[in-house]
Amino acid sequence: MLERKQVKGCTQVTFILPENTPDGPVSVVGDFNHWNPAAHPLEPRGDGTRAVTVTLAANSAHSFRYLAADDHWFDDEHADSHDGINSRLNA
Repeated sequence: MLERKQVKGCTQVTFILPENTPDGPVSVVGDFNHWNPAAHPLEPRGDGTRAVTVTLAANSAHSFRYLAADDHWFDDEHADSHDGINSRLNA
């Protein structure tokens, strides 16, 4: 799931997944962090989910995917669109 909040010409996008689906660590990777899996790991929250927030330029579009343990890549079914391989979001 994606949540967005407008803040001073930027968009804060929060990437949210269930706490244990999939098991193990998960990061969001995309063109906004040079596809670096260490840049944005999702952290557990008290509501049974895990999340990370990324600040992006307003009115921008980005490709992203999630990377889980054992090199398991997957898309976000709630993304704005998909371009074949990647999920897409509009900030």
